[in-house]
Amino acid sequence: MLIWFYSLISVFVVSLISLVGLFTLSINDNKLKNILIYSISFSAGALFGDVFIHLLPEIVGKTGLTPIIATFVLLGIVFSLFIEKIIHWRHCHMPVNKAHIHHFAYMNLFGDSIHNFIDGLIIGTAYLISIPVGIATTLAVIFHEIPQEIGDFGVLIHAGIKRKKALIYNFLTATTAILGALIALLLSSKINGITTLLSAFAAGSFIYIAGSDLIPELHKETELKKSALQIFTFILGIAIMYGLLIVG
Repeated sequence: MLIWFYSLISVFVVSLISLVGLFTLSINDNKLKNILIYSISFSAGALFGDVFIHLLPEIVGKTGLTPIIATFVLLGIVFSLFIEKIIHWRHCHMPVNKAHIHHFAYMNLFGDSIHNFIDGLIIGTAYLISIPVGIATTLAVIFHEIPQEIGDFGVLIHAGIKRKKALIYNFLTATTAILGALIALLLSSKINGITTLLSAFAAGSFIYIAGSDLIPELHKETELKKSALQIFTFILGIAIMYGLLIVG
């Protein structure tokens, strides 16, 4: 019962992150871009850290690195690629121009719903491993969601959707995380061994998001000082995951 409580509270908090766009309205685009690029590097480090410090060690410690585990990690990567290519999973982390957004505004909502559902599935699965792993994974998701939700909110605003409606739409898509967590928890009680397989799938999804979605954003910055700060915040994200391991 405690696992259910932690899982549902965590995905509700993650859903509330969708409202973060409201606090960026008074920030000009250049300043927001400078803030977001370091948030992206930090979240990339946190996602990689969660995979290699929390998720995979827990899985390997229980079952070893078997071909089926490796397969589900790869499935997580392949599925993420499929979502991005076929369903137009839009991760708009940086402010975008108007020419880019009109076609994708509502598709972005659909893709974001799927992404948040997967986040909920991952969080629910992480808590089934252990509460410390669940907390670490929730924080990794939150760090990733902040720049993403700011970008998603910006897409809707620039597409001509009123602020209030944009916030509502963003929040509604975020609540699919709750459904994802519920399904993970229900499946664990029905199918023996599903938690380990879902954990491997979650690890693959995080690897794809951090490596394919976030890291390329960092390469757009070539100035030495800013690049060095990106590397620092990336390492800081990893360090936070190590810190949670020590605390846990």
